Amino acid sequence: MQQMRMNVHSVLTKAGTVKLRVPGEAVDRTLKPLFGGPAGAAELEKRTLTMGYLIVFLGGGIGAAMRHGVNLATARAFGTGFPYGTLTVNVAGSLIMGALAAYFAFKGDATQHWRLFLTTGILGGFTTFSAFSLDAVLLYERGEVGLAALYVVASVALSIAGLFAGLMLVRNFT
Repeated sequence: MQQMRMNVHSVLTKAGTVKLRVPGEAVDRTLKPLFGGPAGAAELEKRTLTMGYLIVFLGGGIGAAMRHGVNLATARAFGTGFPYGTLTVNVAGSLIMGALAAYFAFKGDATQHWRLFLTTGILGGFTTFSAFSLDAVLLYERGEVGLAALYVVASVALSIAGLFAGLMLVRNFT
């Protein structure tokens, strides 16, 4: 049996109804009000926002635990004289972020909650370098080569300067 996939677009209205637009159909379909009208629409928006934070929170915990595991494994395998764990998670995270970004862009069938869970949540907990890498590549691919280079240099230089500044603040005021 062959499954048919439909690309349906939905819009939550101020009245608390959901309008569905199905490609090829001339008329939008309207579903009954959710949670009781306009006040219910605000409640739905609040629940959706809360769910987004919860999804990122859970994914971040998973990603951070994965990072800790990689750090322990690389320290046991290679020693602690070089930050192999950090290098590993940054490269792996950037590779995975690239694969996910391409999948989302070309397949586009992942929900916003899955995107949040995988990218901002898991990869955000695993490595923030993956988000940095994605931002730099997006600037480059938009043809903003100079801006991409400035972003890379500024991010690295200012982050290291920020770390030194934090060290100096604690050293001088404690």
